[in-house]
Amino acid sequence: MILIVGLGNPGPKYQNNRHNVGHQFVDFIAPLLNCSIVKKEKLFSTMKQSNNETIVLAKLQTFMNLSGLAVKKLVSHYPLVPSPQSLIIIHDDLDIPLGKFHIQFASGPQLHNGIESVEQHLKTKDFWRVRIGVDNRLPDKKIPGEAYTLQNFLFDEKKLLATEIFPKIFEQLKVDLKNQFKVII
Repeated sequence: MILIVGLGNPGPKYQNNRHNVGHQFVDFIAPLLNCSIVKKEKLFSTMKQSNNETIVLAKLQTFMNLSGLAVKKLVSHYPLVPSPQSLIIIHDDLDIPLGKFHIQFASGPQLHNGIESVEQHLKTKDFWRVRIGVDNRLPDKKIPGEAYTLQNFLFDEKKLLATEIFPKIFEQLKVDLKNQFKVII
């Protein structure tokens, strides 16, 4: 089983924030994989393809700093086969400019409270990360990262994500899942 988890903050207030790009990506790929919601809990909601136990998508319903609690519960609810390395966390990254992304194993941003929480609760760094760049600040007008990530994406930024970046990430994940786990999506 592959567990793909989008990090973000819960509720409509945060829906379009840069910090919620993980949720936005899960929303983007769910219809491409013909997934529908199968479980809504306090900590997370999950989506699966009908009659397919291979891929589970999840959107955390905790605030970013508490992501590890929800991921730990997800991992215990959906045992990862062949290994915990079958976990893919999707999240924002201020170390990467908007329009870029990195898919990496056991390597992440310099500072990300959600990822730190996941690592602490799982007691490992051994999981995949899809680090989606969200930094589009002007060099001479950089506002603090925490305030910036809680701002909504601008229209052009959302369009770039939906039409270029998310499709590229999805295509790369399809290749990586096929090569790493022999999963065909």
